[in-house]
Order: sequence, then structure tokens, then C-alpha cells
Amino acid sequence: MPFKERQQIVICAAAAIMIVAFVLLRYLPLQKRAKAVNEERTAQMLAIMKASSAGRKLSSLKEEMLQLQRAVERYELQVPAQRALGVFLQEIASLMNEHNLQEQLVQPGKEIEADKLNCIPVNMQCKGKLVQLFEFYKSLQKLDRLARIEEVKLVNDGNFNGEVSMQTRAVIYYRKNAEQG
Repeated sequence: MPFKERQQIVICAAAAIMIVAFVLLRYLPLQKRAKAVNEERTAQMLAIMKASSAGRKLSSLKEEMLQLQRAVERYELQVPAQRALGVFLQEIASLMNEHNLQEQLVQPGKEIEADKLNCIPVNMQCKGKLVQLFEFYKSLQKLDRLARIEEVKLVNDGNFNGEVSMQTRAVIYYRKNAEQG
């Protein structure tokens, strides 16, 4: 074999060895590393998206917590530390007069004592148009004192003149830590 042919074979073999070495020792490890970097970047993007989502949830949860704190503060104000039954009954009578309701009767029941809250059932009766009764209930809901409506009974007048008789059983509360006032 002539020298030039051997030299070309050696050069080709050296080039092939260099290409194989480059592919095996440089290109494939770099590909693996690039794939690992891409996977890590994808994982980081996912973590960032989760954190961003959690941040939005956190702000909405924070707002919800503030609303609940305001509701709790309002609740404390709506359950007075004194009985103040007379004031409440007077407010009910005023609301009934304000909405032009007839045949009014507001009667407290027997007080029920519990550990921290006492409650007083209150029976209310009156007569008026359905619109007037609805407005009365809306006004009742706006009172500073918490009143839970347990039962409402509406009976249409026998003459069908639009009058409705209303009977309502409600409960009002007060905290036990203060004596009756």
C-alpha cells in the first residue's frame, strides 16, 4: 500500500475517531445537560405558576379573612351585653308604625339562659299589605341588634282585599356577662 493511501486512511481514521470522540464525549453529554436544564426550567416555571396562583389565593383568602373579622366585630355589636328588651320591643313597634301595619302585638316569651348567651323569644303579630310586611322584614334585618326569625306565618285575609296577617316568632340574644339593664 502506498504511503499516500496509508496517510489518507490514517487521516480518515483520525477524523472518524475525533468525530466519534466529539459525539460521545462532548455532544451527547451536552444534549443530556441541555435536556436536564430544560426539564429544570420547566419545573421552575411550574413552581412559579403555582406560587403565583397561591399568591392570588392568598390575597383572596386575606380579603375573606378581613370580611369575616368585620362580620365577627359586627356580631359582637349585635349581641349586646345588656338585656335591653324594652328598647328592642320599642324599635319593633316603631318599625310596625313606620310601615303602617295594623293590629300590632309584640310579646316577649320566657327568657332562656345558656352559658354565655341568653335568648328571649319574641312573638310578633300584625296585619298589612304584603309589600308593607316585606319592607318591615327588611327594616328588621337592618337593626343593630341580632334577631333570628324562627317562624313566619302569613295568612291571606278572607275578604281577599290584599291584607295579610303575619305571625312571627323571633329570638333576640344578649351576652350573659352583664346584668340585665
